Amino acid sequence: MRLFRCLAILQSALSAATTTAHDPRASAACNNSPDLCSRSYGEITHLGAHDSPFVRDESTGFSLAGNQFYNTTVQLSAGVRLVTAQVHRDGDELHLCHTSCSLLDAGTLGNWLSSIKMWLDENPNDVITILLVNSDNVSAQDLHAEFTRANIVAQAYSPESTTTTTAPRRQTWPTLQDLISNRTRLLVFVASLPDSNNARTSAEVAPYLMDEFTFIFENQYEVTSPMNFSCLPHRPSSVRDNTSAALARNLLPLVNHFLGKRAILDIIVPDVDRVAGTNSPVESRVGTLGNAAKMCSSEYAGRQPTFLLVDFFDRGPAIEVVDGINGVERAVGRKAVGNGTTRERKTSAAVSGEEKNPFRGVARVVRAGYGCFQAILRGMGW
Repeated sequence: MRLFRCLAILQSALSAATTTAHDPRASAACNNSPDLCSRSYGEITHLGAHDSPFVRDESTGFSLAGNQFYNTTVQLSAGVRLVTAQVHRDGDELHLCHTSCSLLDAGTLGNWLSSIKMWLDENPNDVITILLVNSDNVSAQDLHAEFTRANIVAQAYSPESTTTTTAPRRQTWPTLQDLISNRTRLLVFVASLPDSNNARTSAEVAPYLMDEFTFIFENQYEVTSPMNFSCLPHRPSSVRDNTSAALARNLLPLVNHFLGKRAILDIIVPDVDRVAGTNSPVESRVGTLGNAAKMCSSEYAGRQPTFLLVDFFDRGPAIEVVDGINGVERAVGRKAVGNGTTRERKTSAAVSGEEKNPFRGVARVVRAGYGCFQAILRGMGW
């Protein structure tokens, strides 16, 4: 009986190892799904981590200003494809600070970019987006210097025309596969770029630094009640409350979907207490991410939001909404995090590295066989 039981265990372990070792989907996927490779960057929805580097954990004393539980590279490995940050001057350096560097300082822009560069190098089939909030009107030259020091400029996408003031139609953005094949897997938007200090324009200095509101519109972002979420454009001011005008200009829709609550001195901080409901995929309840995605797609004439930006991305889980709107049923290569659902864990075999390292599956077979062999010997009295 023990022999047959061991054979069953070995067969199961060998089957699992063979499946992960020969799964072609992992190497053929773009942003965790083969189904997205042929689709335009402007025609899919990207999950965004709002204020990505501002983490609420032990390293920040669990700061109330923190918008995420996990750092940027963990976010990216879990399926986030848009990361936003606020850039401030702190002396002679550019830092990532939440509102002010005295409140929450996540370090230098250069170090953050270097960590993203390392992640891109380790994940060659993924396209990601950075959105920088230029809080202190840093020049394109100074931003470009930080990207250069991080050795990430070569991987950044530049639009075909650097003089255009009109966004391309969503269908004419490159496909994910094009961006991967051309090794331009990083798209960078800045809100906003000031006039250059000399005759050279920002586009001439660094064409990959795209002015956000030339290409994107956003809805309202300071919301403290789930009843007050709206799909109406809020920025840029030229299309405020005018969805038709925003769509006519081919602007990519960015839906801010995070709640704040008022704290001491009337400061608004992320509302973590309600985040499970805020990020929920349920479509029938007002205030959820699922409801917002459905309603905004309807208001945008059937066009799905290009970006869904959330706090505490792992709750909800928000990624389930993005997969649903993109039509992705079986994502590959994601790493689940602490509050990931069973579905996320099952579809992220790369957590253990088995899709990248099939020998780990073989090791599992060996361990199972050795355990069975010992059990048989014990049963025989050896």
